[in-house]
Amino acid sequence: MVDVSVDLKAIARKRALEQRGIAHLRDQERAAQAGALLTGFLTPYFGKVIAGYMPIKSEIDPLPAMHFLSKQGPVAVPVVEAKATPLRFDTWTPKAQMVAGAYGAQVPKVSKPVVPDVLIVPLVAFNRAGHRLGYGGGFYDRTLAKLRETQDVFAVGFAYSGQEMSDFPVTQFDVPLDAIVTEAEVFTL
Repeated sequence: MVDVSVDLKAIARKRALEQRGIAHLRDQERAAQAGALLTGFLTPYFGKVIAGYMPIKSEIDPLPAMHFLSKQGPVAVPVVEAKATPLRFDTWTPKAQMVAGAYGAQVPKVSKPVVPDVLIVPLVAFNRAGHRLGYGGGFYDRTLAKLRETQDVFAVGFAYSGQEMSDFPVTQFDVPLDAIVTEAEVFTL
């Protein structure tokens, strides 16, 4: 039997990536606006471990916000250790030497693992219920599920407002976000 939701997710993912790629060409100013909203929104978490990400493809760039956040407390980035497993997070600074990691994302050359209190989560698309559509590997869903077994972890999606999509399927394995920040707004769930 074929899982229709997987096929529908693949179609939605392709459509969202095409839309994001086109929008990315004109979105540098909007990315700066989103970064300013993100850093302001995360003010209550200054001093806690905040995990950003190294952008790939046409993802919105969190690096300016991460530079600012690194002056307020520890910042980390995700590291893929193996397929179908939760992510590990390594300490990151603006001066960290980076090397190529899995799926084209840069990772720190020297691994200093930490456990994040806050995750800035990349996404392909999102909906108003706080669900995200990722690239299909399930890394963030597994990571959030594992972290939330033992601690409170705040997960904030970071995206362009044009990535909002109401019609993608959600499964029981999809872990919702706590908030989403775009260049136009911040909304919590």
